[in-house]
Amino acid sequence: MRRGPAGRLRGRRGWRGAPLRPAPEAEPAPGAAGSGATSRKGGAGPGTAAGRRRGRSPAPELQQRGRPAPPPPRRMWWDERVSARFRRNLQPTLTYWSVFFSFGLCIAFLGPTLLDLRCQTQSSLSQITWVFFSQQFCLLLGSCLGGVFKRTLAQSLLALFASSLAISLVFAIIPLCHNVVLLAVVMAVAGLAMGCIDTISNMQLVKIYQKDSAIFLQALHFFVGFGALLSPLIADPFLSDTNCILANGTANASSNLPHIRKSLVPHHPGNLSHYDLPMKGMVVTRVSYAFWIMALINLPVPIAVFFLLYKERMVPCFNGSSHPLLSADELALETRPGDKDELSTAGPRPQPAAGHEDLFSCCQSKNFRGVSFTYFAVHITGALVLFMTDGIVGEYSGFVYSYAVEEPLAVVHKVAGYLPSLFWGFITLGRLISIPVSYRMKPATMVFINVVGVLITFLLLLIFSSSVVFLFVGTASLGLFLSSTFPSMLAYTEDILQYKGCATTVLVTGAGIGEMVLQLLVGSIIHDRGSYSFLVCGMIFGCLAFTFYALLVFFHRMYPKPCPELDEASPEKAAVPEDTGQYQR
Repeated sequence: MRRGPAGRLRGRRGWRGAPLRPAPEAEPAPGAAGSGATSRKGGAGPGTAAGRRRGRSPAPELQQRGRPAPPPPRRMWWDERVSARFRRNLQPTLTYWSVFFSFGLCIAFLGPTLLDLRCQTQSSLSQITWVFFSQQFCLLLGSCLGGVFKRTLAQSLLALFASSLAISLVFAIIPLCHNVVLLAVVMAVAGLAMGCIDTISNMQLVKIYQKDSAIFLQALHFFVGFGALLSPLIADPFLSDTNCILANGTANASSNLPHIRKSLVPHHPGNLSHYDLPMKGMVVTRVSYAFWIMALINLPVPIAVFFLLYKERMVPCFNGSSHPLLSADELALETRPGDKDELSTAGPRPQPAAGHEDLFSCCQSKNFRGVSFTYFAVHITGALVLFMTDGIVGEYSGFVYSYAVEEPLAVVHKVAGYLPSLFWGFITLGRLISIPVSYRMKPATMVFINVVGVLITFLLLLIFSSSVVFLFVGTASLGLFLSSTFPSMLAYTEDILQYKGCATTVLVTGAGIGEMVLQLLVGSIIHDRGSYSFLVCGMIFGCLAFTFYALLVFFHRMYPKPCPELDEASPEKAAVPEDTGQYQR
């Protein structure tokens, strides 16, 4: 009577513990060995552990038993966590991308249409180039002030709505500006709107995605390139082939009109002052249609921002007592028991906004208390890298045509006119390629590849300076390497500062200053030293960019790391600033 229960107990232990040696009576019959049949008490068939040790697959036996074999695991090209966060923030992300399309649409139309606008305002060549300066200076000012509207989501969206709507209004008003001063004022308004869009959109995406922001910043800047590529294509059919002011003695100037148009750069007419362009006469230009088309194309962008405002119940005239529904993560945080969770949902909400202010708020002394010198060094070196790289973008796109048509290359004007388009086309292509690449590669690695690639490209351009073919190859290569520098640099710097500094505002401002200052500097050097100095300046700027990047990496290693205790709890703590911070009021 006592052995029966003991035997059953030993059987249970054997089943729960290590696999037992099969009993003699449980061995399979000789006739069943070939068919793969096994004993119910632990044979060595293909569906058991012993069978798997022999290299057999459990799928055939599972199919014989009527159960489907498990599907092989699929490797996704991006993390399900990132995908879930993107789906949760789909409408805001698409809205910020579309607003940056407006930025690109507005930044590239002025160069091709400037001669027609000169005819419309009946101004001189040197006067109309001040419109360039007006737009760029106010773009820089708007980038500095854009962080003012970042304190809450409502302020950010209202600023984006006003800025995108202002760009559509600017496109519609430009054909009505028959005075160069009035045109400069209108372009100044456009520059302020573009600066706000640049700062706020970058800040909001960094705030939403934080550690995963690199891939979304790459997509954001792809839309800039797409808008900048589309704008000249819209304007091209409406540009004047001959002089758009009919007057006597303009045949010589009319024949050189395409060359003059492609040689114009911001506030630097260069050697074009000897062309006799009439200022009085009958104006014949159809460029107004191009601006009205761009106004209509841009109109859905402020509508999309308005829909996002309405969804979040932030439209002033529709703002009732109801509040937007909480997201899934916010609802989970709200329903967690305990006072600790209530403090975690209430306490950290202002944190993200405190880390991103406008440039003047960042410079207040209260923000510098208790910070190490590496905090300032990371901001400064990061801004200097973008000062150089964005300056290279501005000066290369502005002067590559002038360099190509001069000696020793002496490229035909029509062929040289493709160089700026090739440069911007490969910038857009590079930003598209960088979207999947940035998921697999760290931002610091991407910045290193970009800076080294720019340096090597300028070195080869100097070595093969007499080759027209390599000029086109080098232009395409330079566009690829420069394409992802800004978003990768922004993601890298914010990651170093743990999203608590003023990196976005400082980097956007530094990039804007570099694009404006280096363009003027290179134009003056080319005017005094000749066209060959164009590549020498690019090589010097590339070396400086690499030097500043090396310093940034050095300061990154010196920057204080977060406490390990905070790192262990970071997945739960990060959910508050990432999800709730996006909807902060």
